[in-house]
Formats: sequence, structure tokens, C-alpha cells
Amino acid sequence: QGPLVESGGELVQAGNSLRLSCTASGRTTSFEAMAWFRQALGKEREFVAGITLRGGSTYYLDSLKGRFTISRDNAKSAVYLQMSSLKPEDTAVYYCAAHSRRGFNIPTTETLYAYWGQGTQVTVSS
Repeated sequence: QGPLVESGGELVQAGNSLRLSCTASGRTTSFEAMAWFRQALGKEREFVAGITLRGGSTYYLDSLKGRFTISRDNAKSAVYLQMSSLKPEDTAVYYCAAHSRRGFNIPTTETLYAYWGQGTQVTVSS
């Protein structure tokens, strides 16, 4: 098991909400930012949202603004993704990622994240 563990994925109906959690362990004090990515079946993994752990700055995939909210709890070494008004196209495996590169802020490129969780499945039924 790596330093990041996701939870909260489940089967939900369209229009409902869901909150994903990502808990970090180990060398979390070196993390500069954490992010959520998702990968739908047959598609490439895409950036969803990210947050810096010091200042709490956030960045979102444009199409998800207003429906998804990322937040952090540094005391718990946790990052959350609150998803609302879920749609069937939100169905994917959601991954938590982290990087420790100072000055890189919130990259949307997955290769810049060195730490990953195993993923949690979110399925939205119509």
C-alpha cells in the first residue's frame, strides 16, 4: 500500500452527490499539492481538480467547475472531492495524486505527480 489511499466511491444515481476522500500517510509533509484524476473505461486519465497544501489554492477542470469541490484537512493529511449533480459521464475510477516539487503549483499533467493511490470506482446510473 502506497502513501495515498482513496475511499468513498460507490454506485449512485444521476443527480446525487458523493464525497471522495484521500488519506495520505508517511512523508506527507513534503507534499506541495494534491489532486484528483479520473479515468473512464477506454479513455485516458484526466485531471479533475487540485489543491496546494500550504495556501489552499485550487484549480479545476473547466467543465467541472461548480459541480466539484476539492478541499483539504492538513491536520488529517486528507484531501476530499465533493461531487454534486453527478452525471453518468462522471463514471470513472478516481485517483488521488500528490507531488513534492516546489514551484510546480497544481499541474494538470499526471506525469508530474510522483505519488498515486489505487483508485476508487464511482459509477453513476441514469
